[in-house]
Amino acid sequence: MSNVAPTITQVAKDEREIHQRPLDWQIINRLLRYTRPYAARRTWLLLIVVVRSLQLPALAAAIAAAIKGPIQAGNQAGVAWAVVGFLALAVSTQIVAHFRQRLALELGESVVHDLRNELFAHLQRLQMKFYVCTKLGRIISRLTSDVENVRVGVQEVMFIAMVQSGQMLMAALFMLWYDWVLFLVVLGLAPVLAGINYYFRRKLSKAHRAVQESFSRVTATLAESINGIRTTQAYGRQARNAELFRDLAEDHAGYHYEIASIHGRLLPLLDMNSHFFIAILLLLGGFRVLNPSIDASLGDLIGFFLMAGLFFSPLTMLGLLYTQALTSMAAAERVFGLLDTPPDWEDPPTAIDVPGVCGRVEFRNVSFEYLPGTQVLQNISFVAKPGQTVALVGHTGSGKTTVTNLVAKFYLPTSGVVMVDDHDLLEWKTESWQQHLGIMVQQSFLFSGTVMENIRFSRPRASDQEVHDAVEQLNCMDVFLRLPDGFQTQVGERGGNLSLGQRQLVCFARSLLTDPKVLVLDEASSSVDTLTEMHIQQALRQLLKGRTSFVVAHRLSTIREANQILVLDGGQIVERGTHTGLLAKQGAYRELYRRFLTG
Repeated sequence: MSNVAPTITQVAKDEREIHQRPLDWQIINRLLRYTRPYAARRTWLLLIVVVRSLQLPALAAAIAAAIKGPIQAGNQAGVAWAVVGFLALAVSTQIVAHFRQRLALELGESVVHDLRNELFAHLQRLQMKFYVCTKLGRIISRLTSDVENVRVGVQEVMFIAMVQSGQMLMAALFMLWYDWVLFLVVLGLAPVLAGINYYFRRKLSKAHRAVQESFSRVTATLAESINGIRTTQAYGRQARNAELFRDLAEDHAGYHYEIASIHGRLLPLLDMNSHFFIAILLLLGGFRVLNPSIDASLGDLIGFFLMAGLFFSPLTMLGLLYTQALTSMAAAERVFGLLDTPPDWEDPPTAIDVPGVCGRVEFRNVSFEYLPGTQVLQNISFVAKPGQTVALVGHTGSGKTTVTNLVAKFYLPTSGVVMVDDHDLLEWKTESWQQHLGIMVQQSFLFSGTVMENIRFSRPRASDQEVHDAVEQLNCMDVFLRLPDGFQTQVGERGGNLSLGQRQLVCFARSLLTDPKVLVLDEASSSVDTLTEMHIQQALRQLLKGRTSFVVAHRLSTIREANQILVLDGGQIVERGTHTGLLAKQGAYRELYRRFLTG
């Protein structure tokens, strides 16, 4: 176990959207806005909370009244009626408690439902840069544990705290009515409890923020480790990864131990002080009842003690609720931090839907940098005519994938213009443009579901026949029919039930189903068996036919058949031309081609 966990300052530094403040009324008000669509339910709940806060003091007052009245008077009939009234009031408290809990649950779930949907919709709008710079585990943590903590804050903390606070207020009023002198004693003692609470709650505030951040690191590492399990096992890193994860888990546990330690000191201290205060009240109250010169009855003293119990008992509960409120507040900060993360860019108000695409694509002096000062492309210019296949070749990191990302409008150029059919891509809505594209990345990603559902992902309303027609065009129907359940075969998570080649063919069919005019393809570099490779090459030829295509090429056949080859190096086009013409130049392309041939 690591001896020293990361400091809370370091934790806050890891997550820069988190600020060191325990409670923030702006965040609370923002959360309350999510209850507006449920105003009627919220109003009923507030009314029930008011009634609920009155009921326990009313029960205590009924007991005191029965002792002071019919019991001291020896009125048996009066005692019987007092018992009946007490039982009726007790039953009503349970009925009200049921509806308070039910309405609070419904309101909390409704708020979380809306908040989680808003979060997910916002994530869909964020561009690729966000996902490159943000760990998957932290994103998942926002939508799961953080939103769940917000639910607890709305559903439990808020309304239980209102009930407990209302109970304390009513108990205080009854104590003032029973014996104002003893009530002044209570007022003098209460600040001591408040001071103890304040001191420990500040410590808990920092500790709970540290717990939230450490949990985020744990989930991020877990997601990364599972996604990279093949690489981990290939390099024998299982033991080292387990050790790193164990350190993170132990740090996380250390923060929980710190919270438990604070609670272990706070709660007994609160209880001890409450008992001490009751003892003082018992001493003073007893003297007042026994003193004949003071008008203080035994019934009033009993009523006062019952109310004092109702006044002090919520302090411990409010302390626990405050602790949970800190957790909910930290979670809400993180959730709203994600919601407030702006997209890198948005379509201008004048952007229009794509009227139609012929397929002419031009880069005019395009430069691009992912981070300021790290230029990836430098003054790239070229024209791809409708129907041409443009092969992008070059060493790793030369800028090939960046070119395809700009064509797909995953990013915008830092300078220069990307033109399609003599229109700046900025003139067209991003979503509309991407609907005219066929996009395939090197990792052929499939979603859990059937082969049919994955092909239909690009056009959810496509008929079975249209899917079959797309597969027939690729000349690979036999590949899918040989699957255990044909097109209804479950592909598994990330397509794990299919081979690499089968996954590629599913992605080809998915792209062809939309009949795109422009195609962006980052070929998989992994090798497959000879028969599957033959199917892939046949399908690829059909897919590229008649479409403006940008291919990050890893197959010699694709490179040879390209209408235009762009050779990139250091973010610049160093050569361009056809396969035959570039070989004749005996330059950078010839050297790359020689390396292709030699494997």
